[in-house]
Amino acid sequence: MADISASLVKKLREKTGIGMMDCKKALIDANGDIALAIEELRKSSGIKAIKKAERSTADGVIAAFSDRSKACMVEINCETDFVIRNESFINFTKEVVTKLSSKEDLNLRDLLEGDLEKKRKKLVQRTGENIVVRRIAKSNKDSDSVGLYVHSNKKVACITSLQGGNQNLAKDIAMQVVASDPIAVSLEDISKETLDKEREIYEAQSSKRGKSTEIVQKIIESKIKKFLSEVILTEQDFIKEPGRKISDLLNKNKAKIIGFKRFEVGEGIEKEDKNFANEVMLQIEKT
Repeated sequence: MADISASLVKKLREKTGIGMMDCKKALIDANGDIALAIEELRKSSGIKAIKKAERSTADGVIAAFSDRSKACMVEINCETDFVIRNESFINFTKEVVTKLSSKEDLNLRDLLEGDLEKKRKKLVQRTGENIVVRRIAKSNKDSDSVGLYVHSNKKVACITSLQGGNQNLAKDIAMQVVASDPIAVSLEDISKETLDKEREIYEAQSSKRGKSTEIVQKIIESKIKKFLSEVILTEQDFIKEPGRKISDLLNKNKAKIIGFKRFEVGEGIEKEDKNFANEVMLQIEKT
């Protein structure tokens, strides 16, 4: 059997985009002949999409659609921002959001059935990266006004649904949510558990200062008030008019927020940060 070095495995991986252990196995089977290994891997390229499903997809874009009555968005992930600029990837995102916007009750599983899933797998093979359609969101069906805002980098987006108001107001509030990332619409939406946890933190911070209990409680309540003004959407200052609260803006336009949905690419996904050469050597030493 030929000696399969880490550099040879790395070279095959760079040429094919396939996982290093698959590359090592192919080289072993091909007795170190890289051209033969590539040929055999091409024959079994259907395996590639499955293998890549194990790799982190913390990058990507948010594709979105809106009209006067509805809005929808979808997060499509890949491994690096290089793929985002790939024309095939861009076309795929357009197809996904077009299909999503065409049917009101389409869920994520049904969205990927048939032709789109085949195209996703081909895109994985073409780009050499794992590509995942991660999640979708739609505006509330009972909305009078719908707003969509997608940041210019396509990494953060929000859909807002209003009773009353108008499309411009709904879009302004969507922009507000993208910028400020609130955790709730109003005070009633904040759980007691969240408030108790904040109080516990502020109490621990304040008690170390050697102040009286009465003063400590005033400090805690002041911090709670500031916390709520930052995380409750209706209590925030409007980004376009500092000093004017979102609640004032809603009252002026006789509008109420039914809800909002905010996506940020890769949130909750642990991004891999590995040195490839070290990774190859580690895996080869294990076998």
